[in-house]
Amino acid sequence: MPDARPIDPQPVTASSAPAKGKRRTVIETQPEERIQRSLFGEILDWMLAPLLLLWPMSIAITYLIAQSIANQPFDRALEDSVTVLAQQVSEINGKTVARLPVSARDLLRADDIDNIYFQITGPRGEFVEGDRDMPQPPLEEDKTIGTVQFRNDILHGNDVRIAYTQVDLRRTSEQRAASSKEPRLATVQVGETLEKRAQLANEIIKGVILPQFVILPVALALVWFALSRGLSPLSELQQRIRARRPDDLSPIDSGQVPEEISPLVRSLNDMLARLSQTIALQKRFIADAAHQMKTPLAGMRMQSELALRQTDQTDIHRSLEQLAKSSESATRLVNQLLSLARAENQTPATAPFEPIELSELARNVVQEWVPMSFTQRIDLGFEQPGHPIMISGNPIMLRELLSNLLDNALHYTPALGSVTVRARADEETGQAFLEVEDTGPGIPPTERGHVFERFYRILGTHTAGSGLGLAIVREIAQQHEATVDISNNPRSTDPKTPGCLFRVTLRMTPRQTYMDDIG
Repeated sequence: MPDARPIDPQPVTASSAPAKGKRRTVIETQPEERIQRSLFGEILDWMLAPLLLLWPMSIAITYLIAQSIANQPFDRALEDSVTVLAQQVSEINGKTVARLPVSARDLLRADDIDNIYFQITGPRGEFVEGDRDMPQPPLEEDKTIGTVQFRNDILHGNDVRIAYTQVDLRRTSEQRAASSKEPRLATVQVGETLEKRAQLANEIIKGVILPQFVILPVALALVWFALSRGLSPLSELQQRIRARRPDDLSPIDSGQVPEEISPLVRSLNDMLARLSQTIALQKRFIADAAHQMKTPLAGMRMQSELALRQTDQTDIHRSLEQLAKSSESATRLVNQLLSLARAENQTPATAPFEPIELSELARNVVQEWVPMSFTQRIDLGFEQPGHPIMISGNPIMLRELLSNLLDNALHYTPALGSVTVRARADEETGQAFLEVEDTGPGIPPTERGHVFERFYRILGTHTAGSGLGLAIVREIAQQHEATVDISNNPRSTDPKTPGCLFRVTLRMTPRQTYMDDIG
């Protein structure tokens, strides 16, 4: 066993205070108040926004469809008029003529709404009959003779729809034998204004749109009602939770809620179970703490009353010594209770981990306990490797862990014994070890699983203590995902004092990661 060398106390330098006369102003910013969002309003918005967006689109599409529907019957009527008129066009003595019977002229007569126009022109574009102002159709050589075509144009300042066709005059003349010559084409056009079409389209739109003004409010009312019914289980769940007593932490019945809310209820039940367990632990902790505080407080009260009744200075001095010991025991118990509460309330958010050099931290803690080891005549030493051991953790909590292990070792090690703190690492497994070794009476294997419980004391132990030190060690180790093992001191040679070895196993931080953090 390497010699455990005592560590000389090192002076502690206080941190520099702010310069005198300078004031530092701390401006506290008020957190922005978050606006709560309504689930009902959120769903309603997502349902109504597409509906209100699609509604004008449906009106526009309906208008286009209505215009197409209105054009079809009027285009067929124009096509019939052009066909009838084309049958009356012929060529006599090389001149294009149109013989319009009374029925044809009645067909082309203007009605009360639309104005109807027609025009007949000869092969060379000469006017034959009708309205002279009608524009000529575009020249399209590929159009089949006798096929009726449609176009939109302007006549007398009005929009008109025009149907036109071309008639082969040669096929209607007496000279049919000359079929090899080029055809002589006359153009027949019939047009009408668009008032009737617009009127029919408006009637169709009215017939389609007006019912929507009735259906839309009804649809909104139905959506509102459906959302209210759909979200009613949430309201019922809220009322059931509000109706609970403050101390009722029983699980919420998830069978009365819809399937979509069941995960939320299960999460609440898990939280209630953890809360119930935490409250139970706190109640037990408070009860145990109150029970443990009774002994030193009762002793202090008894010794103080005894000192008040004594007249002999020797007896008074003895009572005051006992009073001081009881006060010291009570102070130690309160400090350990505060340490345990602080260790239990530590979270990564409140106490973030940082890179730590384990051997340096252990050396600093050992230096703080050197005066007590001198007082108790115990050889306190520290062994460290020749290279740094990097871990990630909370330095304050790890110092508390080692302090409690040292406190436990120094209390149970008799005078002229030794306590050794050791920091080492296993590079292959990536593990760091913090060991505290003593030459005390040791811990029986049957008791090693219980010494980490709160206020647990091994029967027959005459050393003063609260039974909280090792509970604090276990709590801090669990927060660092570390393990604590207990075994006999392998370097002890006396079977009556097998000693004890506490080994805390932590996970090392890769050196490259550490260099990146400090870089």
